[in-house]
Amino acid sequence: MAQPSLGVCSWSLQVSNIPDLVRLSSEVGAEVVQIGLGDPTHGSWDEGDGFLAALKDSGLSLSGTMIGFPGEDYTSPATIRQTGGFGDPATRSERLDIFRLAVDQTAALGLRCLCSHAGFIPEDDGAERSSFLDCISEAAQYAAEKDVLFTMETGQETASLLRRTLDELKMSSLRVNFDPANMILYDMGNPIEAIEILGPDIAHVHAKDANPPQASGEWGAEVPLGEGSVGMADFVAALERAGYCGPLVVEREVGDQDERVEAIKHGIAVLRGLA
Repeated sequence: MAQPSLGVCSWSLQVSNIPDLVRLSSEVGAEVVQIGLGDPTHGSWDEGDGFLAALKDSGLSLSGTMIGFPGEDYTSPATIRQTGGFGDPATRSERLDIFRLAVDQTAALGLRCLCSHAGFIPEDDGAERSSFLDCISEAAQYAAEKDVLFTMETGQETASLLRRTLDELKMSSLRVNFDPANMILYDMGNPIEAIEILGPDIAHVHAKDANPPQASGEWGAEVPLGEGSVGMADFVAALERAGYCGPLVVEREVGDQDERVEAIKHGIAVLRGLA
């Protein structure tokens, strides 16, 4: 396996302008950046309407984009099940508009991978699942028209359910942003086994580590890379077996900015020693 590019998620650095993003991404040793396009979860940009131009002029190498939605509530697994992604029919129209804009921005940056949590996928066949899949299909079709991949982030469903959904929709623009820690945080299965199930459709990767929940209905705990239950050596090896050759992008979502910077530096060093 060729040495993958190692990077960082922009929101993990808790910055609000492009110069600070350039400075801190260099400080942590990131070769690429996944850029949050601006939402309550992934931060906003002081550059406003000039954000895309400033980003293009920054010299940063970008791996892809990320979009979340207003109203998503990550207080607990139960609240994000109710509010996440395209799960609530009442918010789908508004969120599809937000998603389309994100696709346009991704294409304007010359990037292919737009990541988002699709929401908790209904498992049982019936009207609820059919309606949800129609929405995902509509989003993926718009992405395809702009030569963008809608990469659904793992965690809010088992790998087998996501595999079934991908196989049912059969859309080449619908792929996976694989986050091993999310599988553990949401208690949705073993991430190494999940790579074996989803491997051919993994288009982007978050490198993150976690330990499982202590009780049902609680979050697991995010921990520094290499200190949790993912098993980073096995993780990197599984990606290689699956044929993944894209970047490994460190995501850190706990701690203040200084703590995150140190954790990201550590994570990139761990990956550099493994990849």
